[in-house]
Amino acid sequence: MKLAATVMTLMLAATFACFAHAEQADDPACKDHPMFTRMPGYWIHGCDLKEFDAYAFSLGKGKTEQVEGRKTVLRYYPQATTARPSELQILRNFETAVKKLGGTVVSSAPSQECFKVVKDGREVWVDLRTEFTGKYFLTVVERAAMNQDIEANAGVFMNDIKTTGHAAVYGIYFDTGKTALKPESEQAIGEIAKLLKGDPALKLYVVGNTDNVGLLDANMKLSQGRAEAVVASLTTTYGIAAARLRACGIGPLAPVAANEAEEGRAKNRRVELVRQL
Repeated sequence: MKLAATVMTLMLAATFACFAHAEQADDPACKDHPMFTRMPGYWIHGCDLKEFDAYAFSLGKGKTEQVEGRKTVLRYYPQATTARPSELQILRNFETAVKKLGGTVVSSAPSQECFKVVKDGREVWVDLRTEFTGKYFLTVVERAAMNQDIEANAGVFMNDIKTTGHAAVYGIYFDTGKTALKPESEQAIGEIAKLLKGDPALKLYVVGNTDNVGLLDANMKLSQGRAEAVVASLTTTYGIAAARLRACGIGPLAPVAANEAEEGRAKNRRVELVRQL
């Protein structure tokens, strides 16, 4: 009996030791970003992958740049048996890796760094955050324009204007902080022109709206410039009489969604068509 008990005790001890040293497996939905390997002895606790999203990367001194495109978020934890590297060790490893790719350190702060890599025609931004526990977190955005799923439609605009007095136009694009129309805005601008040509008596306020990222005065000026760019395109490219249009910019003052998440901010960045009485 004593021998059997001893054997059982040894078996249980071995089992517990096995579990104690068993390595954690990666979250099955996650894998390393192709640009970076991981720190030795780490596993992926979780991830978040979006084909199109945005992230505000730190430029230092309280400034940020919002980058849109394919976003990957990865959360790395050390294995129980891994010697915890310091936060500085993790930061320096990524600095070296980024510089080997020809990238740069955009900003640096305790426990956090921001990198930018331009390679093979791609612009990639990286936010790295570390913890004293040895954990680290990567947010990677590969800058790209969104594939437009919803197209602007003159008929929908007219229906909205008749029923509510205004219509929201999505599909008009600008670079962050800029007022120059991007080429992919052509479809939406063309539909606005079709709306105006279909009703020669219609006059519109073209109203620029922004999200609330940044200072109010800057967003007011930005929204005015963007509205003016739309009006200029309608008059010069499509021959719409300037007397039928008036550009107005109201910045973030008329949101249609909360600005706390990117989904809401994207809805707030729009052009509104308002009937002139």
